[in-house]
Amino acid sequence: MNLLKTGIGRLRIIAILEGISLLTLVFIAVPMKHMMDNPAFVKVMGPVHGALFLLFLFNTLSVGVEQNWKFKETTWKVLLACMIPFGTFYIDWKILSRL
Repeated sequence: MNLLKTGIGRLRIIAILEGISLLTLVFIAVPMKHMMDNPAFVKVMGPVHGALFLLFLFNTLSVGVEQNWKFKETTWKVLLACMIPFGTFYIDWKILSRL
């Protein structure tokens, strides 16, 4: 797989995984916890999402330095994306896939 060979490619994979974990947590695990009184899925997905979130942050900063991104033009947008549901998918389509 060619994506694994570059920093941007790895960042794109992590972005998609992080986005899926956020959506799973927000739209499946948390409602299950509160509506069905079943916190089991949150206990599993919470740490998974946390690890992917940190991996995404560190990789974004690493790729930003490697690619000489200007923080005010690119890096902050990519960092912000992981805090918004569907944000990493948008950033992958709008910015990362074009690099």
